[in-house]
Amino acid sequence: MTTPERAFAEVEEVLLREPGTTSGTGFGSGPGVKVGGKIAAMLVGGRLVVKLPAARCRELIESGAEPLRMGRRTMREWVTLGPDRRDEWLPLAREALAFVRPDARGS
Repeated sequence: MTTPERAFAEVEEVLLREPGTTSGTGFGSGPGVKVGGKIAAMLVGGRLVVKLPAARCRELIESGAEPLRMGRRTMREWVTLGPDRRDEWLPLAREALAFVRPDARGS
């Protein structure tokens, strides 16, 4: 069985082939993938965390994903998926990368 760390490393390997992406830490010391210096995807507590539009996050939460909570605050543009949904990790990480990419957000 693949560990969440190995599964994320596989996602990271694919994303790092995209122009302008870099690896680094997410929130804290966990691994993450950034584009334009902004975090798109990261591994936190064995779960994939991705930044997506708030409406897309709501859709995913309705299908069983969890919102990212930082203390008491729910982050409306962040969603987290466990290893049981690992087959969705790469497609959602790609979606997050496209969302965070500076030219996609008008930054």
